[in-house]
Amino acid sequence: MATAAPAQPQRRTPRPRADALRNRERILAAARELLVEHGTDLPLDEVARRAGVGNATLYRNFKDRGELMHHVVLSVTDRVTEHADKALAAQETGESSAFAALRTFVHAAADERIGALCPTLQTTFDKDHPDLLASLERLTSGVEDLLGRARAAGELRPDIGVGDLMVALSQLTRPLPGKACLDFDRFVHRHLQLFLDGLMAPARSELPGAAATWEALRKG
Repeated sequence: MATAAPAQPQRRTPRPRADALRNRERILAAARELLVEHGTDLPLDEVARRAGVGNATLYRNFKDRGELMHHVVLSVTDRVTEHADKALAAQETGESSAFAALRTFVHAAADERIGALCPTLQTTFDKDHPDLLASLERLTSGVEDLLGRARAAGELRPDIGVGDLMVALSQLTRPLPGKACLDFDRFVHRHLQLFLDGLMAPARSELPGAAATWEALRKG
């Protein structure tokens, strides 16, 4: 009777070194900053310089501009989702009311400058990439949960959808063209607070049209 061949040890996929992970994060952070300053035509040499790495390191992590932009969008989306999760956790533990949790999320999301991503999504960027769709699904779920809790508590007007919130966030955090408008950041949180005051119940006016959904935004 033939004996079974000894099992071959499985090779472990080597984990990225800590310094390699830090370089990757620095590149993504630099690209996010330059996206706000220069739009989608961000200079890759400047990304590497601002990240404090060489061009070879940048291209070792991201083969081209398209791959870099893809991961910038994923990074920002995941960070905004983390803010939603933290706000939900604070509401669950009683640290904040439902609407206060929503307010905290909106201001934290604004600091991520998600409006700067809008031009990216209008280019040849693959908006239907599975990774991006999964990331957006997690974000949408978190924001809908925040809205639902505030609505159930009677603190949020009932005619607001997740799309309404994301449109306002995108518009108020989208960089304006021209260097003369670069200092508008100091007004973002002030104007966001005015917007949030308008979301509170009871509503003082009737909104035209229907509440915006995430699906409606994606269809354009």
